[in-house]
Amino acid sequence: MKQVRIPSVLHDVFGEKQPILFIVAILLFGGLLTALLYWRYPEMTAHLPIWRSALALFFIFDIFAGCIANFTPSTSNFYAARKKNRIVFISIHIHIVIISVLLNTAVGYSIAVWAYTITGAYIVNSLIGRQVQLFVAGLLLSIGLGCIPLLPNIQPYMLITCLLFMMKVLFGFAVDHYGKAFCNKGNSV
Repeated sequence: MKQVRIPSVLHDVFGEKQPILFIVAILLFGGLLTALLYWRYPEMTAHLPIWRSALALFFIFDIFAGCIANFTPSTSNFYAARKKNRIVFISIHIHIVIISVLLNTAVGYSIAVWAYTITGAYIVNSLIGRQVQLFVAGLLLSIGLGCIPLLPNIQPYMLITCLLFMMKVLFGFAVDHYGKAFCNKGNSV
């Protein structure tokens, strides 16, 4: 598959080299799902200033596209080799809270989802290089996927965004999917 060198300013998003097909898939998934959400739930941005609507939709796009990008070998391996970048990346992910504030909805739920996701991501990240990492990540993700839909009166567009946020950060990002760090640490449980 033909790969392109990613400009250094975008390494945190795509890694260093990425197949063009993957970049197209990432951007299409993020863009189309954001557009579909906006089309299906126009009340999401009704009565909001354009700047708030645009910013909220941009952050939603970032979550959706990042969810897919974090599963690529290039992005996963980029962060597996950079512990400090990984911690910073986890720490700055407050998108879900910003979205709920911008849309003026489900702020309490988004804070709870954010806290669970970030705590889980730190736990999973601490297990890099151990075989148990994938199991713990899958367990924490499954707990979240099972519990978030039980939140009473959560709007469907926030439910979808919260679930993909958790998938992106807790499972997509915090897991060393391709064993780059695992190979360097050995086979410990």
